[in-house]
Amino acid sequence: MTATSHLDNALASLTGENPLEACLDALFGWLRAGEPERVGERLEALMQALDDDPELARILAEGILGRFSELEIYPSLVRLGILSREGLFSEMSTRLYDRLNPPPVDLDDSSDLLASLITRHDKPWLEALPAHGWLRLGRVLLAALDDDTRRRVRVHLQEECLYALEMLAIWVAAEELDPELMRIDERLTRIDSPFIALQREVHAFVEFRDTAAGETRRDDYPAIDHLWVMLEQCNDQVARFRRRGAGSLGSSVNASYLIERLKDTLKRIERLILLTSPQPRIACTRSGLALWRELLLATAEKGSLRAVWKKSTRMMSRSITQNKSDHGERYISRDMRSYLGLLATAAGAGVIIAVMALIKITIESWGLSPLPQALLVSLNYGLGFVLVHLLHFTIATKQPAMTAASFAAEVERNRRGRSVSRKLGRLLLDVNRSQWAAVWGNVCAALATALVITSAAMAVSGSALLASDQIAYQLRAISPVQSLALLYAAIAGVWLFCSGIIAGFFDNRADHIQLGRRLMGHPALQRLSPARRQRLAHYLHENYGALAGNFLFGVLLGMTGYLGHLLGLPLDIRHVAFSSANLGYASFSDFQGVGLFLIGLLFVMMIGFVNLWVSFSLALMVALRSRACRIEPGVLLAGVWEEIRREPLRLFLPAVLSGRKSGQGEARQ
Repeated sequence: MTATSHLDNALASLTGENPLEACLDALFGWLRAGEPERVGERLEALMQALDDDPELARILAEGILGRFSELEIYPSLVRLGILSREGLFSEMSTRLYDRLNPPPVDLDDSSDLLASLITRHDKPWLEALPAHGWLRLGRVLLAALDDDTRRRVRVHLQEECLYALEMLAIWVAAEELDPELMRIDERLTRIDSPFIALQREVHAFVEFRDTAAGETRRDDYPAIDHLWVMLEQCNDQVARFRRRGAGSLGSSVNASYLIERLKDTLKRIERLILLTSPQPRIACTRSGLALWRELLLATAEKGSLRAVWKKSTRMMSRSITQNKSDHGERYISRDMRSYLGLLATAAGAGVIIAVMALIKITIESWGLSPLPQALLVSLNYGLGFVLVHLLHFTIATKQPAMTAASFAAEVERNRRGRSVSRKLGRLLLDVNRSQWAAVWGNVCAALATALVITSAAMAVSGSALLASDQIAYQLRAISPVQSLALLYAAIAGVWLFCSGIIAGFFDNRADHIQLGRRLMGHPALQRLSPARRQRLAHYLHENYGALAGNFLFGVLLGMTGYLGHLLGLPLDIRHVAFSSANLGYASFSDFQGVGLFLIGLLFVMMIGFVNLWVSFSLALMVALRSRACRIEPGVLLAGVWEEIRREPLRLFLPAVLSGRKSGQGEARQ
């Protein structure tokens, strides 16, 4: 069937009696047919048909706009595209229940009417349809109406918009004393509220503009400039909430949800003021088109759980990644001093990891059932990682989740700069070099410690530290040829990414609940002197996320094998530092030659590569999304190549002699 016949069938359904829902259903049905990219062509075809048949245009206009004056429009204006007042989890449960058991539809309610006609599958063509297409269609339909119907439609739209405007302003003022907002900005108790001032201005504006249908409207509201000032102050206050909530004060799901709802409500108020005030005609038209598009897209996402979760937790995810960014700076070496310091702290961690690896081998040799063995291994990992943090050592694979957030922060700061590619290329080289420096520090120290422990055991007992079957198992476990070592390394990379998210979450939690101040006043700590209590409270507040993230990372690593046992799947983890220690214990217990040892070391480096880049890629993706940023791969690679070409040694060592020149070059740019 040709496109023309499809159009004829769609238009034929509009003849006869044409209730609003039937007309809209036919209109949307025609627009959604075919590829979304061609929706503009289908709209053009429809308008051409209406131009050729004025009677058909009149029937369609009266079917849609004629009934428009009888429809309740304000429910759509106050609901669609604005988060509900029930809270995130209540909203998600309501959406889930409505999916399983759809609510009854009231066709006199505009939001219900749109929901009955638009589904989530309509979003692609709604996004593809240009705004000027809706504008042209609206002008064609309005031109087909008689003067009385056109006037009635405009009066009804004005009344509904004014009613919705005043209702939204009341909602904004009602949030003034919300505990979450007062926690984020304590000034609310001491300053004149812009939200309440906005509600007063909106009420005066509505009173001035709201006249009975048919009367001449007054278009010379004297305080319109003051109304815009109040709206701007409210937007500034919401921006302050977002900055402080995403920064040192921490955020919660409820706070993020509330601030997103405030932002959307103020945006809707702005649209409605433009529609109902004596603004230039072009501003009213643009506002009306933007509002219509928002309502349609919001209807398409009305039942989406993912959309409401993503929107509501944006600020909290920003706070989590910001905490990771702040901690990630210490893992990036930019000069020789910090580079050598990173190697030293990584070597210290390698010693502890070698001991942890031996404890794990010992636990596995006891022949315990899967669950007790998994619990003991998890405690070994978790407590060992906590000890590494307490001693200020560095585990190489803990870096990516932190440094990715720092990289995303740099992307956000420089996304409009002229030297973005070079700065980001330089930062990526610094991150990559720092990560591999920490890997080599971990690996070399773990191997050296394994050599010392194995030699000491052989000197004391006269026999090898590991039995022959244990040696074969450890060598086979790190081989990507004889086992799924690289897959297991990728699983470990995912857990490394999760540990970074966990650390950021608990850091955000510490800020949100004001952990340091709570501990200062805790009854159980009152026996300590004020100075000691202050130091303890400060340390726990600053390291709450790191301690929780390290311990839970160990639990994730230790329980992976048990999870595979429960699911009947071959799940395990491979971590570069532990693999290097296991290689050392196996090789030095029965040394089979330099060649085999170097091959084993190559396998360990392959595991490390997968650990690092799986973790870094996932963490960078989340950090970029939380900051609404993106990277152009071509631009970034060009910047990396430019830095390598200028300073090849920067791949392996930090710039020493050229550092000052690079800094001067940046200053000139």
